Amino acid sequence: MGAISRENDYYILVNVFTVAPENQDRIYDAIVDATEIIERFPGFVSANIHRSHDGMRVVNYAQWRSLEDFEAMRRHPSVQDHFKACRAITGDIVPIFCEVVYVHEPTSGDRALGGDRGTDDRES
Repeated sequence: MGAISRENDYYILVNVFTVAPENQDRIYDAIVDATEIIERFPGFVSANIHRSHDGMRVVNYAQWRSLEDFEAMRRHPSVQDHFKACRAITGDIVPIFCEVVYVHEPTSGDRALGGDRGTDDRES
């Protein structure tokens, strides 16, 4: 199970798929189908799939142990048909490669003003 943390140093891919609202379920299903194959690759940690309320986007937040593991999966022939299926539904796929730099996990007193604000890599 994946957890969002600065300490795990995962390679993060946030894929944003933009579709006509009538295609949101189709792209969602295609991403889930692809994930059921992709999860078998070494280095896969997790995928979290989100649908926007406006029906126009599906966002996949995926975690990998390394860039090398991700690239090996991406090149493998067994995933190519799944990638083509997604591109057949939408040509508007924006991959965003990220690192986790801030995580906020509320504590019991954090709901009030002045509570702990989490951790941040930015210098002050």
